[in-house]
Amino acid sequence: MIHKRERKRRDGKTYAVYRVRWYDADGRERSRTFDALADAKAFEGKVRTLKRSDGLSQLDAGSETFADFAAEWWELYAKPNLEKATLKNYASMFNGHLLPRIGDVRLRDLSVPLLMRLRADLEADGVGREAIRKSFAVLQSILQRAVEWERIPSNPARAVRKPPMRRDRAITPLPPAKIEEIRRAILEKHTVKDATLVSVLAYAGLRPQEAVALQWRHVRQNTLLVEQALADGTFKGQKTGKPPRTVKLLGPLREDLAAWRAEQQPASDTDLLFPGSDGTAWREYDWRNWRRRVFMPAARAAGVANPRPYDLRHSFASLLIHEGRFSIVEIAAQLGHDPNTCLSTYAHVIAELQEAPRLTAEQQIALAR
Repeated sequence: MIHKRERKRRDGKTYAVYRVRWYDADGRERSRTFDALADAKAFEGKVRTLKRSDGLSQLDAGSETFADFAAEWWELYAKPNLEKATLKNYASMFNGHLLPRIGDVRLRDLSVPLLMRLRADLEADGVGREAIRKSFAVLQSILQRAVEWERIPSNPARAVRKPPMRRDRAITPLPPAKIEEIRRAILEKHTVKDATLVSVLAYAGLRPQEAVALQWRHVRQNTLLVEQALADGTFKGQKTGKPPRTVKLLGPLREDLAAWRAEQQPASDTDLLFPGSDGTAWREYDWRNWRRRVFMPAARAAGVANPRPYDLRHSFASLLIHEGRFSIVEIAAQLGHDPNTCLSTYAHVIAELQEAPRLTAEQQIALAR
């Protein structure tokens, strides 16, 4: 029902306001005031429609602030479903870039123009392209749950163009000669296990979290089976939910693994190839310590600037490209990549090696050794 009321301005003149009253699903009297009769009538019609469909609760949907809804999202969705590293990254983006700017905005007031302004403000404040892209990924995830939980009708973050993900510098694969220098430097000061880990990263192209999750049952006669990864001591499936893959087991890597197995003498095939410092699965600090104390000094001694263990993965791709007999689809399958991603990442390597003499990966490693 619409009720008209007269109100006075400061200058003494009167004006009309229109109040719509209704009873919600719990029998409580509710009201909302409008300055225009047409708006009041439109809202009254909406109330009647929702009442007939038992949907009056939708009138209050999205009335909480973005910050309040995000706290609910964190407890009900993020913590049960996301990994620790992802949670840490999400929290950094949310607290640093989203909460200060839109935390007090009502959920249902978040619109495409408002979020476009948010991106412009972030850029004006000097926030980097990658941080903006990640912040909007967090925002889109939060608002998608808001849609699914019927707080808002659509996700405005989907319509906002995000900064493109670009590689600022071309990747530089380490040649087998450099990898062998790194392995020799490691063997001089550390263990066969450490040198074998470098071999797995460089000659099988595994991601670091995949390599440290390997068990001896994954080392087969002709292939390595890659079906799991480690996240701070916890086993998980493949990246982006991909199925297990197999990687061709090159002869030199097979020899390195055999030598390490003979020294380690695992009790069963379920034992880890590379256990952590306490004999269990690697935690984040195990990886940080290995990278800082073992890999980086050896890589620098071999003349590698800004060394990263992940870059050894590019070396494996380069070995396959140098062979000249694998398609980009086959190389992507070995790496666990999407073919388009693989092509965009290694296009310049393919071009450089197109006229190079064809050598198998095993021949390239043998020459380096």
